[in-house]
Amino acid sequence: MSTPPPLPPLPDREQLLHPWSWLFVLLAQLRQFLFPLVALLVFGQRAASRDDSYQMVSMVIVAAVLVAISLLRYFTYRYAIGDDRLSVRSGLLSRNRREIPFARIHNVAVQQNLLHRLFGVAEIRLESAGSKHPEAEMRVLRLDQALALEQLVRQHGRRPQADVDAPPADVLAGHATTGPSALPASHTLLALRSADLIRLGLVSNRGMVLVAAAIGAVFQLVPREVVGDFIKAHVREAAGMANGVSLSTTSWVVVATLFVLLVMVMTRLLSIALAFVQYYRFTLSRGDGRLTVERGLFSRSRSSVGERRIQAWSLHQGIMQRWLGVQQLKVDIAAGNAEDSNSRSLRELAPIASQADCQRLLQDLAGQLHWPPPQWQAVAPRQAWRLCLPALFWQPLLITALWQLAGSWALLLLCWLPFTAWRAWRTAAFMGYHVDTRAVMVRGGWRQRWWRMAQTSKVQGLRLQRSPLDRLCGTASVLLDTAGSSLGGPRLRLQLLPLARAEQLLEQLSAQISRPRDTVSTHAAAPVAQILADLQAAQPG
Repeated sequence: MSTPPPLPPLPDREQLLHPWSWLFVLLAQLRQFLFPLVALLVFGQRAASRDDSYQMVSMVIVAAVLVAISLLRYFTYRYAIGDDRLSVRSGLLSRNRREIPFARIHNVAVQQNLLHRLFGVAEIRLESAGSKHPEAEMRVLRLDQALALEQLVRQHGRRPQADVDAPPADVLAGHATTGPSALPASHTLLALRSADLIRLGLVSNRGMVLVAAAIGAVFQLVPREVVGDFIKAHVREAAGMANGVSLSTTSWVVVATLFVLLVMVMTRLLSIALAFVQYYRFTLSRGDGRLTVERGLFSRSRSSVGERRIQAWSLHQGIMQRWLGVQQLKVDIAAGNAEDSNSRSLRELAPIASQADCQRLLQDLAGQLHWPPPQWQAVAPRQAWRLCLPALFWQPLLITALWQLAGSWALLLLCWLPFTAWRAWRTAAFMGYHVDTRAVMVRGGWRQRWWRMAQTSKVQGLRLQRSPLDRLCGTASVLLDTAGSSLGGPRLRLQLLPLARAEQLLEQLSAQISRPRDTVSTHAAAPVAQILADLQAAQPG
């Protein structure tokens, strides 16, 4: 999927999807109903002795309904490529028709799993800004048609306005005859090697998350008495083996330590395997003013977004990442759903890269940010004690709860207070911000450090926030909102600032944000002034 074949002409009339589209729709519905079906099988086995035929009839009815819905979806879903838009018609009883202009499509995602590769098809999703759901989700098209539609969207966004009225078939026909020069070739900005994927698996904790999810699924699907009997049997077996072996206390400590190390090694190996599955042959390329991310071992995904749709940038670096000298680069985009896998993959421009590579990417893709800044402004250093307040709140409650079980041993939790104070001091020492005429940058964290930055032209709102503690200490926070900022991650927030400094920054940023609106062309401002003058003259008296 990284090297598209020559593009065939797309149809200019209504067309059905691929003949096997109903199968993929059926599989998608089965994934949605997977938990109810598993529950029906599990709980149906308990009632098997009472009525086996009822369970079989229920399963057949459910399967027949899902197949009928998939076939109806296939025969009622049609699409057509217009001059500058995509038309989609769907529905049987409730007929829907959607007109999607190519200029409004911001994200294009092409995905292939193993079954897609077997049939030579691909799934394509078209997303627009501010929409939680795709504007069009086409399951499925031939791979060459999916890539042709993707490049048609890119070409429409690249070509001048005078060429917008050209028929898409003519455009693609011209592309087929002129060869690769019709669409500028994209160049690779970042490609992950096997060593990078190994480092990514070592610094990530995906293996532990997967194990925890598997344990939770077992407790949800398997009856509790079965799980309880299994645990009791193995605990008794382990206790019997322990009684048969006479080991000293030091030996038991060594055995327990080795067991913990073995679990950690196994989870890290699982994390490395997951990194290869998710990020195999990861490439970040740039072309036609769009960034394209392609990755995956079994399921290949290809997502692209316009550079102008990027709202904010963020760097992340944990302890192990600092040891290895690597970072993670993410972006916020003004489209897509945070829960969608394609949107998440698109936001990870660099799952792991050296600090020099991340700096190069920021300088190439976000030149107006001038990364790294020449100087960071520190926050109020005397406010570090405020970062200890959460620990001072929950530690007495935890000591009170453990007093009934451990007695005076619960007071050992007080030894955590010096570490809490040291961590708060280190966090406050690293916190900082930088504001210039073009960008706003914030950094924070201690164990997990992060840097977040955005151009002032991308900021959509400002807010001065003061909590009761801020009013007591004479401080304030300035919050900056951008499109896509609600999708998780650190906020673009300047906190623990003196009130006078926070108000000064609020006025400065407000002036910078409103400046593009004030510099509107005089050709557009003159008619508005004339209309206002006419309205005032027309008022009686």
